[in-house]
Amino acid sequence: MSQSTISAAQYRGDKTFTVQSVPLPSPAKGEVAVRIAYCGICGTDMHVFHGNMDARVGFTRVLGHEMSGTVEQDAEGYKKGQKVVVRPLDHCGDCPACNAGHQHICHSLKFLGLDTDGAMQEVWNVPAHTLHLLPDDIRMDHAALIEPVAVACHDVRLSSLQAGEDVLVIGGGPIGVLVAMVARGAGGKVVISEVNPHRLKIMQKLGFETINPVEADLPAEIMARTGNKGADVVFEVSGTQPGVDAMTACAATRARIVMVAIHASKPAVDMFQFFWRELQLVGVRVYEPEDYEKAITMITSGGVDADTVITDVAPLADIQKAFENLDASPTALKSLIKVGA
Repeated sequence: MSQSTISAAQYRGDKTFTVQSVPLPSPAKGEVAVRIAYCGICGTDMHVFHGNMDARVGFTRVLGHEMSGTVEQDAEGYKKGQKVVVRPLDHCGDCPACNAGHQHICHSLKFLGLDTDGAMQEVWNVPAHTLHLLPDDIRMDHAALIEPVAVACHDVRLSSLQAGEDVLVIGGGPIGVLVAMVARGAGGKVVISEVNPHRLKIMQKLGFETINPVEADLPAEIMARTGNKGADVVFEVSGTQPGVDAMTACAATRARIVMVAIHASKPAVDMFQFFWRELQLVGVRVYEPEDYEKAITMITSGGVDADTVITDVAPLADIQKAFENLDASPTALKSLIKVGA
């Protein structure tokens, strides 16, 4: 492509993307231009692909927020060539949440790559305050995992997990396995519940204890493994009613239950167990700056097995096939789009 144009993948509705040449936009005041290396396909991107968010994103949106890249030109205190990731949250700065210091759950939060164009284009202009610098020696495909790892870091931090506690992760998808890795890194004794046999094999390869709740009585198994105590921390990452049923049935006295998954409809929750065992329910949404810094450390230290989590890589030109393949695959965890490099 010439200096005046870039390639960008636009969502067109009806499970369709088009990759085309568009004018290279100039960064506005307060923005930094980032040349994208890799961009992961998020579960939210798949919701868009299925047409569940058309009213929010429209039909010309460039998706993508799980990314890695380099600064394209000196701007706003950043130097050309610096490796960066974007924390894709743009807050208003003047709502009750922002005023209380909770900018990550701003009442008018813009999520970059959904409410604005995102990283599935060669150059992405983003607010300078969203950038995090990376070490020079980090692999850029691995760096594209930092955003979802930051989700996991936030989830584990808010769980108040203590070393030695029993942890149950319900759902072994991309976020579930990352939560499990971060929880293990914090000293938790982790068990993963997952129904997909292909994912179970990956979890076992990563050294986790697993239970298939289709084949075993999950609460009974958890009680047997914990001396009839139950899990001290439960992460509900499945987004299913059986997962919600299990989260209270498997919980220890005064356990913390962390609701990670986004449920498409309101689940039925066994509130009696909250009374009976004095349980706590913790809501988690995205991440804060410290979670990003922790995620960078997890990636660079090898605390996250990035090569196992990344199961597919496709070029930007093949984005349509990449989404279709991920949608149909029983084995994939994290699929990346190689935008540049």
